[in-house]
Amino acid sequence: MTDENNTLDAIGLLCPLPVLKARKRLKSLEPGAVLTLLADDPAAIVDVPHFCAEAGHEFLGVDEATDHQIYRLRKSI
Repeated sequence: MTDENNTLDAIGLLCPLPVLKARKRLKSLEPGAVLTLLADDPAAIVDVPHFCAEAGHEFLGVDEATDHQIYRLRKSI
């Protein structure tokens, strides 16, 4: 089950906006919280895991939906 408060809809936004918005949302979350990021930017498949690695967050994976991807990120502790 997805917590709607921890879901960020970045569908329609192009690089670097999905990552920038994810960074901003993660700042407001408690350590260990999981952010679900919805995005359809083709660059996000590279950008999101890279952002997690650089910022120290855990990249939990990506799932494909019909017209977008669903990324899951755990905020660093």
